[in-house]
Amino acid sequence: MDRKYTFILALLLFCTAVFAQNSGKPGGKNTQARRKIVFIAGPDSHGKGEHEHNGGCTLLAKALNDSMPGVEAVVVRNGWPQDESVLDNAAAIVFYLDGGGSDHLELVHAAKMEKLVASGTGIVNLHFSLEVSADAGGERFLKWIGGYFETNWSVNPVWEASFARFPDHPVARGVKPFSILDEWYYHMRFPADMKGVTPILQALPPDATLKQPDGTHSNNPAVREAVITRKEMQTLAWAFERPDGGRGFGFTGGHMHKNWGDDNFRKLVLNAVVWAAKIDIPAEGVPSATPTENELNALTKRVN
Repeated sequence: MDRKYTFILALLLFCTAVFAQNSGKPGGKNTQARRKIVFIAGPDSHGKGEHEHNGGCTLLAKALNDSMPGVEAVVVRNGWPQDESVLDNAAAIVFYLDGGGSDHLELVHAAKMEKLVASGTGIVNLHFSLEVSADAGGERFLKWIGGYFETNWSVNPVWEASFARFPDHPVARGVKPFSILDEWYYHMRFPADMKGVTPILQALPPDATLKQPDGTHSNNPAVREAVITRKEMQTLAWAFERPDGGRGFGFTGGHMHKNWGDDNFRKLVLNAVVWAAKIDIPAEGVPSATPTENELNALTKRVN
């Protein structure tokens, strides 16, 4: 009799251990309970209150940890992690950093990025991290997140965009109409057929945003034709479903740190990060407390 009970107890302990090991794996029970989201913040750049990558990531990660039980949001500060093991088993990675040419961090570490994408990791790019050399990384970004900022094609004016309608998509849950001043990039480069891309934020920029002379980031004949002549709505944020089932998201705003204090601006990005990680978004969107002006200012301190 004692052996029988000992066997049953051992079996129960074994089953408990197996359940705990598999509960956080895709396809296992309680999959959402152990989702890790990694924010990679580039060094803060520009003037105070602009391109506050460390502060912005800190704010967003805290909001997720406070409001989404079981989500483990961690912040890697000032560039690519020295210990890449932090990326292991990440459900999504958020890049908020200065982009540009072929030295873009995601391109420098393209081999690792390809492995992450192949494993199903969601990829989110905010603001300047969307800019990449077309020759060096355009095709990769189309594959990873479905779009990017291309010099001599896309533009980066500061303007107030108004958003009155949103698609029936999880990323838009709970987001109400809003208007906000930011450096909203537009005329982004997307696949010719927009395959897999769902525009989330769209607006028609005013003609005044194209008053600058032609330049790599300011103006060009193609964008004038699209906006001034054809009056085409411009996609400023989008969700991307990769053919392999992975997800990507691009958000062109985020230049001004104070904008994280806007509830709808912040909610949309939090929703997007959660969606990219394949976590269910609450019916009213990801909740978060509105940061005070003092709290926002406290996050503008440089972290070196």
